[in-house]
Amino acid sequence: MSAAPAHRVFLDHNATSPLRPQARDAMLDALDRGGNASSIHADGRAARQRVEQARMEIAALTGADPRGIVFTSGASEANALALHPALEVHGRRVTCDVLLASAGEHPSVLHGHRFAPEQVETLPLRTDGRIDLDALDAALARHAAAGRQALVSVMLANNETGILQPVAEAAALAQARGAVVHCDAVQGAGRLPLEIAALGVDFLTLSSHKMGGPQGAGALVAGHGDNVVRQPLIAGGGQERGRRAGTENVAALAGFGAAARAARVDLEGEAARLSALRDRLEAGIAALVAEAVVLGANVARLPNTACVIFPGIKAETLVIALDLAHLSVSAGSACSSGKVGASHVLNAMGLAEDEARGAIRLSLGWSSTNEDIDAALAAIGRTVPRVRNRPERAA
Repeated sequence: MSAAPAHRVFLDHNATSPLRPQARDAMLDALDRGGNASSIHADGRAARQRVEQARMEIAALTGADPRGIVFTSGASEANALALHPALEVHGRRVTCDVLLASAGEHPSVLHGHRFAPEQVETLPLRTDGRIDLDALDAALARHAAAGRQALVSVMLANNETGILQPVAEAAALAQARGAVVHCDAVQGAGRLPLEIAALGVDFLTLSSHKMGGPQGAGALVAGHGDNVVRQPLIAGGGQERGRRAGTENVAALAGFGAAARAARVDLEGEAARLSALRDRLEAGIAALVAEAVVLGANVARLPNTACVIFPGIKAETLVIALDLAHLSVSAGSACSSGKVGASHVLNAMGLAEDEARGAIRLSLGWSSTNEDIDAALAAIGRTVPRVRNRPERAA
């Protein structure tokens, strides 16, 4: 008889979190019942009810007005929708002349916006991984003095390091200069309490599959119900109050809403649970590999994320070796997989090239257990010495 396959441990929730049972049930129910949410007959009305229930769940998760929530195919589309010069904020029409974004933003912010290249300014990170607020303030003052309207984009939590950004402070600086503020909250939503009013931002973007919902669903959330992007990214239909055309993916949105509801049930308790698991994982790695370095250990981070440098080992090599040991982790952002070179986030933090290329990300989520941490540490303890001792490691 063949041996049973070894149990895999999944520690890559920042790339995508496994589908929650509640989301799966909601999706199957929607798929079984069918219906187009724009149809006026009973089947269409039932589909519309599922979409609007999902909208209410996202509103409850973020403290937002449901009228200001626009569903999209994911956070990358939501970022591209929001980051456009023509906006309306609190009833005021705004034409933005410049986009200010931190150097650690997700590629869908740094490269997926709808501004001309000469209209974009990248702001530095400090060595602790947080945006340099002095640099932001100076840039805002410079553009305001020149009569330029700014749009500022600062993420809630970095997808690679888990480091939390000072969003409320950045928003206060920006709005004091009349700037509009956008926040990519993808990694923080469902892992930390999230109130859009407390952050003080005008727009917020979310992704379903980072919180245990299905892939292929996201949302742009307005800080005020009347905040809108005046030029839709996808035009041609009246869906989403004319803000995003296309037939709604009812099953995916039903799953998105169910995942948001499940994540909201015990946010603080779950954050404490994940933080304890992460701390045990990091302590175990330090005991196994004395020279390992945890990035962001001295600043506020997501409770689920550990970004660890293993000096002398290329992250890509270690990720492959750990995969063979039945442990799923990543080297930086999954959106950047296949790219050669160090992470732009770690470079922006001032890490040396060899340090940045030795960093792997281990991220936990709703399905992570103590047994997963035990198995992960066993795999790391077996794998790191073997990879380090390979003659070809310096090639």
